[in-house]
Amino acid sequence: MPSPKWQQRGMACPPRPARAKAIACVIALLAIVPSSVRAQKAPVDLAIPAGIELLAAALPGEWSTHYQYTGINQGYPAFRSPYSGANSLNPGNRMNETMSATAYIGRTLWQSGELYLDPEFNQGFGLSHTTGLAGFPNGEAQKAGEHVPKLNISRFYLVQTIGLGGEQEKVEDDLNQVAGSRDISRVTIYAGKLAVNDLFDNNAYAHDPRNDFFNWSVWEGGAYDYAADQKGYSDGVAAELNQKDWALRTGAFLMPKRSNSRDLETRIFQRGGYQAELEERYELYGKSGKLRLLGFINRSFAGSYREALAVPGIDIAQTRKGRLKEGFVVNLEQAISDDLGAFARFSFNDGHNEIMSFTDIDRSGQIGLSLKGSAWQRPDDTIGVAGVINALSSAHADFLKAGGLGILIGDGTLNYRSEDILEAYYRFQVVKPLSLTADYQFIAHPAYNGDRGPVSVFALRVHLQY
Repeated sequence: MPSPKWQQRGMACPPRPARAKAIACVIALLAIVPSSVRAQKAPVDLAIPAGIELLAAALPGEWSTHYQYTGINQGYPAFRSPYSGANSLNPGNRMNETMSATAYIGRTLWQSGELYLDPEFNQGFGLSHTTGLAGFPNGEAQKAGEHVPKLNISRFYLVQTIGLGGEQEKVEDDLNQVAGSRDISRVTIYAGKLAVNDLFDNNAYAHDPRNDFFNWSVWEGGAYDYAADQKGYSDGVAAELNQKDWALRTGAFLMPKRSNSRDLETRIFQRGGYQAELEERYELYGKSGKLRLLGFINRSFAGSYREALAVPGIDIAQTRKGRLKEGFVVNLEQAISDDLGAFARFSFNDGHNEIMSFTDIDRSGQIGLSLKGSAWQRPDDTIGVAGVINALSSAHADFLKAGGLGILIGDGTLNYRSEDILEAYYRFQVVKPLSLTADYQFIAHPAYNGDRGPVSVFALRVHLQY
């Protein structure tokens, strides 16, 4: 079975003597961060790797300690915009920066039982304060941005593995993974705080905005409204049955109290986000592939798009009550050669009621390619290209046309068109722990509005991980 879903591909942990070089890389990359924010966050970034090294040394045992830093500078030139609304993308020239610094700390507590803790600092805002686009172009941008580095606990959870006997596999030390061995046939239980998409809707080529694609509707099924707070995390329980050629996983997580809320609803018998996913592993002409079929149901305190049209001011909050949202994701990844891989997703939700957690998408289709750089003697480099079409239900489109506001979008009116996105990136591996990525996104009909755009978004990403 592949390693845990939240792992960032292609970044194996170097031996400890190399970690001094990695810390030196942090100092080097800080030199390219704008000086106005460098003074605020340099002590934060340098303290994290030193702190986790001291922790592991002070308490010897079966530990996994890792660190990552990601900085993204992103902007766009002015674009056509005859009008704007409260949640519109600002039509002028704009540039924004985000950064995250994370410690990944894991410890074996008992046989096949592990505890993971990921303290994280975040700073910055997405373009237009993370509004104006349904397929938002920065996967590191949160709906709860900060002007200065702010500490939060992104993950704090237990993992219990129950081996079912038979063949075993080796487990490498990596992010949120303690080295060891385990049965291929096994049941794994997760409980605590984590991101739902750590476990669900994974894809080897498009699932990690710190290493591959930036756009929200590329690294995730855009219509998958998984349970999360404004930072993208929730509390819950999940279980996975793994076999050599397939896996079945299911999970239940806390929904936000209201659409796009910081607070999670703890009335677990009345509200919750539930999903189940079947993963089938196969070979096609000798190359590995995976097909994942995911279904989800959300029970939440949500408003109705249709009912809101009859409310003065299109105030959807006046229509909120206990409601269901149902949907699914079909997710495919296929190796074509040792260096080239293809992927595709189609996601759908019923589009009747408010989006609670992710973004304003009711149907989304994507297709893309990922190519390693072996042909030009850069085997650790990656080129990625993807195309996405995002769409709304008729009720959702009518709500926005009447002046309603979604989580990320709302131009005051709407000349409805699908939101079409093309993204391409080149990831350059400078040294083993450090990469630089240049990214371009072309977005036609931003926020589904044929009267605005198109928008060209350019970005540079710095990523350090060891």
